[in-house]
Amino acid sequence: MNVLVVNCGSSSLKFQLINAYTEEVLASGICDRIGIDGGTLHYKSKNDSNFARREDIPNHTKAVELVLQSLTDKQDGVIKSLDDIHAIGHRVVHGGEFFKESVLVNDYVISRIKECSDLAPLHNPAHLMGIEACKAKMPDTPMVVVFDTAFHQSMPPHAYIYGVPYEWYEKHKVRRYGFHGTSHKYVSQKTAEFLGLNYAQSKIIVCHLGNGSSISAIKNGQCVDTSMGLTPLEGLIMGTRSGDLDPAILEYISKREDLDIQSILNILNKKSGVLGISGVSSDFRDLLDADLSGDERAKLARHAFAYRVMKYVGAYCAAMNGVDAVSFCAGVGENAKFIRGMIVKQLEFLGVKLDEEANNICGQEAIISTADSKVKVCVIPTNEELVIARDTRVIVSQL
Repeated sequence: MNVLVVNCGSSSLKFQLINAYTEEVLASGICDRIGIDGGTLHYKSKNDSNFARREDIPNHTKAVELVLQSLTDKQDGVIKSLDDIHAIGHRVVHGGEFFKESVLVNDYVISRIKECSDLAPLHNPAHLMGIEACKAKMPDTPMVVVFDTAFHQSMPPHAYIYGVPYEWYEKHKVRRYGFHGTSHKYVSQKTAEFLGLNYAQSKIIVCHLGNGSSISAIKNGQCVDTSMGLTPLEGLIMGTRSGDLDPAILEYISKREDLDIQSILNILNKKSGVLGISGVSSDFRDLLDADLSGDERAKLARHAFAYRVMKYVGAYCAAMNGVDAVSFCAGVGENAKFIRGMIVKQLEFLGVKLDEEANNICGQEAIISTADSKVKVCVIPTNEELVIARDTRVIVSQL
């Protein structure tokens, strides 16, 4: 079964065509600058076709059209016709409390995704555009949606409830939801497999560290807590997001800087985090270069980030009454050995020691703690697209 995995942003469409039985990636790429001048399709296939095609992409329907044309192209394609795409799997950021697992697309599902758009205004509308675009081009192909929030729906109420009037939860569903769920699910399962643990009897902390970062506590295969909240703004200091802060800061800065709430939220989402602290960049490679050149604010940003990660790891050890393994994933977690090293060296309270040589790896599975460490620390590259393809295969196979 060939599954087309689609991940739509407001001005982009990422895709992979995956053989869901062999789990081989047949082709992948991205359409970027949708609705903006200078649209480009980047395409790569297992047949070594690798190109970037410049073309105006006015909407997501056109983007889907370009992707399908490339996949079936006589020279660069990997399939003969659209009939060779047996299902489509869509990433959707927010499913609210409606969805605890992946589901087949139907009118009810679409209406609920729309209802959750207030909780993810930058993401859910774009995902809906991708779903509608695929329906327009391949109306008879079954489609599945996989939610970032679904894996975290196993959290107990005491972990997801906020200390606000309970009516806010009852009326407006104000609670912790968590995100990066497909990544946390994949990496926690892969960690157990890699270390020979029984997933159903394990305690694993997953650190998904990238421009957007989150940490989850997974006990016996179930998420019991996670760092992101109602939105992806809560939790760790991130590339451009503030993470946890005193909410009274909003009123204070509103008065001091004469800013409305929307302007402040824009700053907290796009101009804060390590970018805001350092004034240099949201890219940790740039921060390292600046730090090594003597930039004190870049050094402060890196240390603040690592410190916040360590605090969450400690808190989740307490939440699960212990931990078997801590795993790093995503762009920073998989590739930034200096950041990993800073974090692991702060985990001595767990009986962890960093294996400096093992920590030199990038983008591959490895144990980076010493053999005598009481808790295993791993690097496990994430694969969210594969989770989407797997869930899509299982659901479509039941039709």
